[in-house]
Amino acid sequence: MSARRLPLVLALLALATTTQGCLAVAAGGAVVGAAGAVVGTTGKVVVGAGKAVIPGESKSDREKREFKAWKKAQRD
Repeated sequence: MSARRLPLVLALLALATTTQGCLAVAAGGAVVGAAGAVVGTTGKVVVGAGKAVIPGESKSDREKREFKAWKKAQRD
């Protein structure tokens, strides 16, 4: 290896070493972001599955409907 290429090789090795850390941090951030999105969506699905919501139905209408269904289930 010539003396002129040695500084270039050292500079490229230093650049590659410092860039690897940045890529690892960026990849870790992407994984955390994706996991947060999955957790948030799962929470919304669980809440949505727990209640039967009819579009245009108010809270009091839903409570009346659920109470009637509960009373009917108690009789049966």
